[in-house]
Amino acid sequence: MSISPARLVASLLLESVLEQQRTMEDALDAIPSNIEARDKASGHRIAAAVLRRIGSIDAAMEPWLRREPPKPAQRALRIGAAELLLLGTPPHAAVASAVSLAPKPLAGLVNAVLRRVSEAGPAVLEEMDPRIDTPTWLWTSWHAAHGSAVRAIAAAHRIEAPLDLSLKPGVAAPEGAIMLPTGTARMPAGTRITELPGFAEGHFWAQDAAAALPARLLNVRPGERVADLCAAPGGKTAQLAALGAEVVAVERDSSRMSRLRENMVRLQLGPELANADVLKWRPGEQFDAVLLDAPCTATGTIRRHPDLPYLKQSKDITKLAAQQRQLLEAAARLLKPGGRLVFATCSLQAEEGEAHLAHLPEGMRIDPIRDEELPEIGATAQGAMRTRPDMWADQGGMDGFFAVRLVKG
Repeated sequence: MSISPARLVASLLLESVLEQQRTMEDALDAIPSNIEARDKASGHRIAAAVLRRIGSIDAAMEPWLRREPPKPAQRALRIGAAELLLLGTPPHAAVASAVSLAPKPLAGLVNAVLRRVSEAGPAVLEEMDPRIDTPTWLWTSWHAAHGSAVRAIAAAHRIEAPLDLSLKPGVAAPEGAIMLPTGTARMPAGTRITELPGFAEGHFWAQDAAAALPARLLNVRPGERVADLCAAPGGKTAQLAALGAEVVAVERDSSRMSRLRENMVRLQLGPELANADVLKWRPGEQFDAVLLDAPCTATGTIRRHPDLPYLKQSKDITKLAAQQRQLLEAAARLLKPGGRLVFATCSLQAEEGEAHLAHLPEGMRIDPIRDEELPEIGATAQGAMRTRPDMWADQGGMDGFFAVRLVKG
C-alpha cells in the first residue's frame, strides 16, 4: 500500500514537534507544495489528535510493546492508534495506513499492535486520568495556581476547540453560530473560516471568546487615541478600530506585522501600523488608552495549539515574566494622566498573570473589573479577569487568559 499523503503529513508534523522542537505551524509551512491542502489539513488534524492524547495513546499500546519502538515506528503507531481510538477511522484503513508509514522491518510490529488496539476499541481510553496527557511540570504549576480545577483544565485540553468569531458591529453571525454571553459567535470545531459567507467581505475574524475580552474591558470610545502593543495578528486591533478608536498597532516582528496588515485590509479597517519594539518605541504622544497583550508561554491556548506543552519548558516562564514586567512599565509611560491600560496574557501560569499585581508600575492603580463586565465568568477577588479552558465546558470551553485594568494617577 502506498503511503497516504495525509498520514505522511501527520508523521512529519509529529517529528517536527517531538524531535525537532518546531511548532506545527512552522512545520506545516515547510510541507512540500505538491501535497494538496486537504491532505495537509487532514494530517494536521491527525497530529493534533495524537498530541492531545499522547499519554493515553501510549498507555493503550503499552500492553503489547516490550520496549519503546524506534521513532519512525512510534510515530506510525501513534497515528494509527489516534485514528482507531479518537477519529473514527475504519480499522482496516487506519491499520493499513500506519503499516505503510513504518520502516519495513517494523511493519509487522505496527500491524500486530494496532490490531490489538482495534480489538480493545475506544473504551480503553475511558478510565484514563487526564493527568496522563499533561507534562508533569505543567500539572504541578496549574495545581499550585488553580487548585482542584487542574483536572478539569487537563480534561478540556483533550477536546478540539470550536471556531470563535468576533463580529463587526451590526453584522449578523453566520448561519449555525451560537452566540455566547460575551458577544462571541461560536461555530463547531473543524469549521473552515475561509468558507463562511462574509469572510471575504471582512464581516468577522477568528478570535477565541476569552481573547476578545481584554479589548472590551478597555471600554474605548470613538475618537480616542489607543495603542495596541504586541498587536499581531490583529484581532484586538480590529476590535478597537471597529469601535471607532484611532488605533496605533505596534508589532516588532516584520512577518507578523505583514499578517496583521493583510488582516486589516480584508476587514477594511485602517489603523496606523508601527513596526517597532515596544521597549524602544517613542511615538511622541501619550494615549487615552493602551492595550498590552504581552508575549507569554501561551499555555492558555493549548486547546488550539496542542504542540505547546512539548515546546515550552518551566524555565521559559521566568524569562517571559521578566519581559512582561518591562513591557508593562513601557506601556504605562505611554499613557496620559487618567489614561487606561489593560494588561493581558494568554497564559495559565500565575507568574505571568496574578503575580504581576504585586509589582505594578509606579503611579498605576487597579481599576477593578465588575462582574457584569464578564457575563457568566465574573471578576476575581482582586478585580482582575481569569479564564480557564474548563469554563463554559458545556458550550465548548474557552482559552485561559489573565487580564487586569489599570488607571494612571
